[in-house]
Amino acid sequence: MKVIVAGAGLVGYNIARYLAAAGNDVVIIDQRPELVKKIGDHLDIQAMLGHASHPSTLEAAGADDADMFIAVTQVDEVNMVACQVVHTLFNVPTKIARIRQQDYLQDRFADLFRRDHLPIDVVISPEVEVAHAIALRLEVPGALNVVPFAEDRVRLIAVRCTENTPIINTPLRQLTYLFPDLHLVCVGVVRGEHFFIPHADDQLRADDEVYFVVETAHLERALPAFGYEERMSDRIIIVGGGNIGLFLARELEKRYPHLSIKVIEANPERAEFIADELDRAVVLCGDARDRTLLDEANVKNAQAIVTVTNDDEVNIMAGLLAKRLGCSRALALVNNSTYNVIVRLIGLDVAINPRETTVSSVLQHVRRGRLKSVYTIRDGEAEVYEAEALETSPLVGKPLRDFKAAGGMIVGALIRDDKVLTPRSDTIVQAHDRVVLLARSDVVRKVEQLFAVRLDYF
Repeated sequence: MKVIVAGAGLVGYNIARYLAAAGNDVVIIDQRPELVKKIGDHLDIQAMLGHASHPSTLEAAGADDADMFIAVTQVDEVNMVACQVVHTLFNVPTKIARIRQQDYLQDRFADLFRRDHLPIDVVISPEVEVAHAIALRLEVPGALNVVPFAEDRVRLIAVRCTENTPIINTPLRQLTYLFPDLHLVCVGVVRGEHFFIPHADDQLRADDEVYFVVETAHLERALPAFGYEERMSDRIIIVGGGNIGLFLARELEKRYPHLSIKVIEANPERAEFIADELDRAVVLCGDARDRTLLDEANVKNAQAIVTVTNDDEVNIMAGLLAKRLGCSRALALVNNSTYNVIVRLIGLDVAINPRETTVSSVLQHVRRGRLKSVYTIRDGEAEVYEAEALETSPLVGKPLRDFKAAGGMIVGALIRDDKVLTPRSDTIVQAHDRVVLLARSDVVRKVEQLFAVRLDYF
């Protein structure tokens, strides 16, 4: 498949990297010479210097025979115009655009992106999706990440093991005997900087980061097995009243009426605006690194602080200061992946990577076959899929032990007739089962082949 990516920032770079690794023909366009040179030096793809919405640039990039166009520049209007140009002049079949300005996305303007107006097939709004991802983390105490699949029937959860985790130093195969009716499968482990798919005889250790798939209805029973028994926070402080902070506060107000929410915003005009937009949250104006302001926000009694300003250093320092003053949990938005290796060492509980959420949103529209959703973890080291097994799939009618022999993949759950099944080695996959699985990035093409729709199906 030939894909043109407009915008070589962090999101565009990572989308191009993932697509190229999966064997696609990728061209990336950007106006910044240093980014074009970086991509040319580090990735085996064509990197072009030019304006992403100019017809001549798109023509030179090969838009005539492109299958997909992904616009993720920093400017919404460039993304929208570029999609219009590739549709009108080059008839590119699929167009995806990142749009940050929420005024374009209001329900009353929904007709804007119809095919005969602005022909954009998929609109990605990163701030809304990142805010939703943060809300899910706050809902699950101790979670480093929470991703729902199959209409939230199952969830992928990431937690960190400690010396108090009951199941450490226990072979994973014994989880079946310890929790016989618990629908839970450990699908990935990060030990140090090494990620691996665990086998039945592997044991978890203190400080391991564990990814497991669990039926959502069983989540409250699953967390104590990993040493997390506390309830959801009831006092939360949000630092940063930008789009992410505002959307997060709105969602928390709507979903959790009991919650006490405080928002800290440095800009007086923005603080006044979000105070008018929110119903119950208290908005404070000032620098979240100011101890006096944090005391006024009663940070010592807050169960969680979420720092989501546009400045990584402010996010990290405000989170650390809040923890020092007694806040139980600190979650920080960190755009610079270089910081990921140190945030936990210096005391932050969760580093939120906005690229993972945005890239995952794009990839689920790129992957082929019956792949319904996809989430990328550890900057693309592995991906978690929800896919439907059709009659033509090589999986159907075979036990999962055959699937396991392929290597690099593990099934976390099966959904059959709205019922969640825990996969065993002798489980037989049936047609129309929905499969939630984790796969290393080097076997992505195998996954696509397993769930591809062949012509004989029709």
